[in-house]
Amino acid sequence: MKTLTSWNELPDFEDDSAENAFWQEHELDSKLMSSSIHEAHVRESTTITLRFDPRMLSRIKRIARSRYLNYQSMMKQWLAERLEDEMKKP
Repeated sequence: MKTLTSWNELPDFEDDSAENAFWQEHELDSKLMSSSIHEAHVRESTTITLRFDPRMLSRIKRIARSRYLNYQSMMKQWLAERLEDEMKKP
C-alpha cells in the first residue's frame, strides 16, 4: 500500500472504476488528511449580492420557515445540490 503525502500525487481519474483501482493500492497520509480537515474549517466564504423579485424571495423565505431553516442556508444547500447534479452531466 502506497501512502500519499501530497495532494499533487493524486491523479485525475477517467472514471469510477479507475478511482476504485487506485484506492485499492493507495491511502492518504494521516497528516495530509488532518490538514485537509483543518483547512475546511478555516476556509472563508465570499459575500455576493443577488437581486430577486420580491415575491420570489418571499416564497423562498416562507419555504425556509416551514422547514425551520435560515433562508440563506437553504438557498446555499439548493445551489450545492444543483451543482452536484450539473457536475454529473456529460
